[in-house]
Amino acid sequence: MERRTLLRAAVLGGSSAVLGGTLWRGAAYAAPAQPGTSPYGALGAPDANGIRLPSGFTSRVIARSGQTVPGTSYTWHNAPDGGACYADGTGWIYVSNSEINPSGGASAVRFSSTGTVTGAHRILSGTRQNCAGGKTPWNTWLSCEEVSLGYVYETDPWGVGAAVQRPAMGRFKHEAAAADPVRKVVYLTEDETDGRFYRFVPTTWGSLTSGTLQVMVAGSATSGSFTWANVPDPDGSPTTTRTQVPGAKSFNGGEGCHYADDTVWFTTKGDNRVWQLNLVNNTYELAYDDSLVSGTAPLTGVDNITGSASGDLFVAEDGGNMEICVITPSDVVAPFLRVDGQSGSEITGPAFSPDGTRLYFSSQRGTSGSSSGGITYEVKGPFRT
Repeated sequence: MERRTLLRAAVLGGSSAVLGGTLWRGAAYAAPAQPGTSPYGALGAPDANGIRLPSGFTSRVIARSGQTVPGTSYTWHNAPDGGACYADGTGWIYVSNSEINPSGGASAVRFSSTGTVTGAHRILSGTRQNCAGGKTPWNTWLSCEEVSLGYVYETDPWGVGAAVQRPAMGRFKHEAAAADPVRKVVYLTEDETDGRFYRFVPTTWGSLTSGTLQVMVAGSATSGSFTWANVPDPDGSPTTTRTQVPGAKSFNGGEGCHYADDTVWFTTKGDNRVWQLNLVNNTYELAYDDSLVSGTAPLTGVDNITGSASGDLFVAEDGGNMEICVITPSDVVAPFLRVDGQSGSEITGPAFSPDGTRLYFSSQRGTSGSSSGGITYEVKGPFRT
């Protein structure tokens, strides 16, 4: 469903209708989100971990690259990146990619119902530069290789089933994935300066063994209508997938991707934008563009993105400030947290625990600025529901 509010309708002055309290728009499109007051309040002083948080929130370190995860004998991977959480009985699991080449792969940490770490294990090995990915409705983790002719690997967060390469999802410089259970497709971003936005239509929903790779086709504007076209050769060789379909819309450095309520959001780091696709009427527009922000842009270097039960979007920064910013359903953007003293790093892998009370993320290179200095954190507090 559309995320824009009735307040925005007054600004638009365009044709619209209301369905169940939610705005549905016709031809008019809104300006991107603007800076405002965070619903969580101002950031406080740095805590013991160097993290500035709103009142009522606390942080702890879960794991450090090259060191054993506390309470386990498992050594955490270097350069932690994209991640997701999975319910595990009364507890949960957090999975995290490793963005190094070669080796890459992904690991997981298990938690009890109280948040105590109870174990850690490997779920994928021997791959290259696993950057982001996505969670499937059948509780697997799609780990994506951010290399030329990279693959998507479907993995088992519990580490029981073997990881499986999914070539039907296309070979390109993969970044993130987001599953849409309504249309029964998986959306995919591409980290190239002229990257494309794709969707994979499985032959059978719940299996990624076979299917059709499609690419978004649209004009050069920042809003309008779009369609999907089949990619003739998902293998991407000798002709890259992004150049096979005339009219495929180009995006500058595709990064994170998040689906909820008939809408998919994805980020582009080359132009610091968050894009929003309305999947009911097949239209797209900008949810955030720092070049159109009035005053100082609160969000630069957009990267991974996730959402909470309240409809808030949480966007991690790749460069610039070491922050996670929140974009509210009323289109206010503001810092949610800031990490001090780690200017040589970037924030990666934001994901909420199943009950929505804990947010996990990593500082990919930590205080050392090296892939071996990664730190994975947990933030707990009164997140909006």
